[in-house]
This record gives sequence, C-alpha cells and structure tokens, in this order.
Amino acid sequence: MDMSAIAARLGLSGSRPVIRKAGELRRLCDVNFNSSVLGIGEVCKAIICLEIAASKLQVIFDRAEAVRMSGMSEKAYIRSFNALQNGLGVKTTLDVRELGIQFGCVRLIPFVQKGLSLYKERFLAALPPSRRASTDFGRPVFTAAAFYLCAKRHKLKVDKLKLIDLCGTSSSEFTTVSTSMTDLCFDVFGIAKEKKDPKSIKGNRELLDVLPSKRKHEDDSDSSGSDESSDDDQDELDLPTHKRRKKMEKEAYNDWKSSVLSSNKKTKTDPAKPRRQAQLNFKKPAEVPSAAN
Repeated sequence: MDMSAIAARLGLSGSRPVIRKAGELRRLCDVNFNSSVLGIGEVCKAIICLEIAASKLQVIFDRAEAVRMSGMSEKAYIRSFNALQNGLGVKTTLDVRELGIQFGCVRLIPFVQKGLSLYKERFLAALPPSRRASTDFGRPVFTAAAFYLCAKRHKLKVDKLKLIDLCGTSSSEFTTVSTSMTDLCFDVFGIAKEKKDPKSIKGNRELLDVLPSKRKHEDDSDSSGSDESSDDDQDELDLPTHKRRKKMEKEAYNDWKSSVLSSNKKTKTDPAKPRRQAQLNFKKPAEVPSAAN
C-alpha cells in the first residue's frame, strides 16, 4: 500500500512534511536492516514510520487507528515500534516548554522541571549501582506524565489522551509511570485527598435526613428499670429502617414459632395409651318401593 493512502486513512493526508519524512524513514529502514526478521510487515512498517515522523514533527497521531490498521495487538505494535525506532536510531523528544505553550499551561514549566529532577534523583537512589548506568529518563513518557500530574495538582485541565499520543506510548505504560512518580514524589505530584462530610454532598442530603441519626448511649449503672426500658426503646428507634424491619420480622417469626410449638404440645397424645381404630359405618341407601301394577 502506498504511503499517501495509509496517511489518508490515518487522517494525515494534509500533512505533506509528515509523509515525506515517513518515506525517508522507510527507505532508511530498507537500507539498514530487514524488517521482516523482526516480524514487521510492509504495512506495519509504513504505519510506524508515519508515527515516528508525526512525533518528530509534533503532529497528532491516532495510535488506536494505527493499531487497528496494522492488524496487531497494542502490545505487539508497541514492541515493533520500539524495535524499529531503535534500529533506525531515532529518539523522540518532548520538550516541557513546548508542552506548556501547546496546552496553555506555561506556569507549570518550573514545577515540571523540578519534579522530573527530583524523580530522577530518588529513582536512581533506590536502584543498585549496577543498574543506574542503564536507566534512560530521556523517553517522552516521563515528561508527559510529569506534566499531566503537575496540571492535575494545580487543578488545570489537560487532555490526557492527547498527551499519550504526543509521547507515543500506551495508556497502561503512561499510568505505570504516573503511579511511580506519585509514589516517589508525592510532595511534588501528589494530591492530598480531603475527607468530605456526607451532609455537605447534595446527593446524600435527603437520604441522611430520612434516616435517623446514630447516637451513642452511655450505660448508667444507677439508672432505674424504667430508664433502661426507655433506653432500649430509644435504641430501637435509632436503628436504621432496614435493620428495624429485620428485627420486627424476626420477632414475628419467633412468636409464630412459639405458638405452633405450644399448640403441638396441647394436641399431642399420650404414647403409652393404646390407640383404637374408629369403626366406619356406611349406611345403605334406602330402597325405593316399586310402583304397583
């Protein structure tokens, strides 16, 4: 399939620089190595070249449609994308300043930079010395996740899906990196969760007004019997409606059970007394006299 036709199906028909750049990457891929050895077909190779070109030129790319067109699963597509990108020696970069300008959040730039540097220090400190040299923080997913978390902390709306498309990663990987950043740098990226009063929520206000409030009754050792009975009645009234109904059903069942047992005891015969079978008397029907001739 032609590169222009694939770009048209991905919504990139009007972006000529992306198509030209993708064609260059495709020719470079054919010269350097055989992509079929990596399990990448021609159509998938063209799609991946278009995504690499779009990410380099900061053009929005529909990865979901690309995965559907490639005929691969999302994990297989990301694996092929990384393999082809490493084979071409191309690294996508995502600048914090460009993100701030693009999303209209310029004041987040210093917070994102501070959070990224702090995350790198704490992440490397938690790793053994043998693995610190191989750690790569230059991937765009770290910048995008830090930008998203800072925007969320400062209560600014940022399109998460657009960020994922810009950094060229999957939603699961983006969530994993965001969780790691929140755990290590909660003081920079975390959001303090405030416990809300249920009465302040409009949806629960009517329900709370209907249900009786729960009160704590202290047991007084010097209280009289009448006070104890009134306390018990008050406790019953303070129970929620469904618990009160269950208690009433249980009391009604116990009353019925006791009445049945008492009636069985009254009608129960003495087992020592022999039983006699009652005689059955069947009366013969009266004969109708025949009429005289």
